Amino acid sequence: MKGRVYQNKGGFVVRFGRDVSKWFKHRYMAERFLTGLRYEVDKGTFDIRDYQKDKPLAFSTLSKQYLKHKKMTVKRRSYNNLKRYMTLAGDAWGDANIKKIGYAEIEDLLFEQPVSDKTRSNMRSCLHDFWMWLRRRRVITLAQVPEFPTINFELGWRTIIDIETQQRIVQEVYRISHDVNIKIWLGIKWLSTYISMRPGEMLALKESHVDARQGTLIIPHPKEKKPKIIFLTEDDAELLRELLRNSKGLPDLHFFRHGKGIQSVKPGSKFGQRYLYKWWKKACANLGIEGVDLYGGTRHSTATALGEVMTPEQIKTGTMHTTNKAFDRYYQGKARDARRVYSAVQNLQQTYNQKEDKERGKVLKFKE
Repeated sequence: MKGRVYQNKGGFVVRFGRDVSKWFKHRYMAERFLTGLRYEVDKGTFDIRDYQKDKPLAFSTLSKQYLKHKKMTVKRRSYNNLKRYMTLAGDAWGDANIKKIGYAEIEDLLFEQPVSDKTRSNMRSCLHDFWMWLRRRRVITLAQVPEFPTINFELGWRTIIDIETQQRIVQEVYRISHDVNIKIWLGIKWLSTYISMRPGEMLALKESHVDARQGTLIIPHPKEKKPKIIFLTEDDAELLRELLRNSKGLPDLHFFRHGKGIQSVKPGSKFGQRYLYKWWKKACANLGIEGVDLYGGTRHSTATALGEVMTPEQIKTGTMHTTNKAFDRYYQGKARDARRVYSAVQNLQQTYNQKEDKERGKVLKFKE
């Protein structure tokens, strides 16, 4: 590929092939640029995209394409986080050529953010996924993917409670919410029992995912990337059948949805991500219990209590964890060896079931 320097009014223009044309004030600058282009050709590294006026390799251009792709393939909450991370990177790098952004630039960006190490690690994962996406699309080669800094962090410990305290809170949730919508209590009850099911997965359930006859819940798109089935106890399966007798039975409706009579809430709309949490915290406040969130008080507390009567490997079949790092967090309360958790659980379950049978009439007053 040949190139030349042309004198132009007020300066000099380098033309290299059909697509490269650049103006310089001084001839020596133009000739230096042309020499660089010829060197890249000889070395086999010349890339016409580096010199096109529309900057196809600019971070700002490619990040928009990446977010457009992610918006169609991930959940809204995940997309919002990715958008936030890419926006921060865009503010720092703008139109910089993607091939010019390396380890140093990425490290500086990550450690300049006033965020926790966990959030910094999430941002690093987003940027790494972005570069690997570019490689898969053949925008860049594997050799052009930069190294990424290591971000170490420790997951925070959640406050857990014993089963007796947990069930007191669940009963208080029932007391204050069953006249509003029985599914508020049911959702929290399920989170306390079925430790393989996460709050977001449960709230995403639609009526087509709920099989009352078989007593199963089908989680179609869980975090583990493959569908999983939650097998309900016979008591919960019977309760579910009673509830669905009063349901309109529309398969596309979310199972956990609002009924009528709630201000500023459309009947039939899905429970928000923090809706059950708000009722849990209200029940905790009524009982004078502080510092226990919904996730820690239900799933984590139940899994920890099971550690008194089952081996870790046995419990993993219920939690469906695939990594020890996540699973180990459930054992923060294991030091309390003096507790006779299993006996307490049995006694509480017996008392709880008797009370549930007594309140069966109230439970079935389901507001659609």
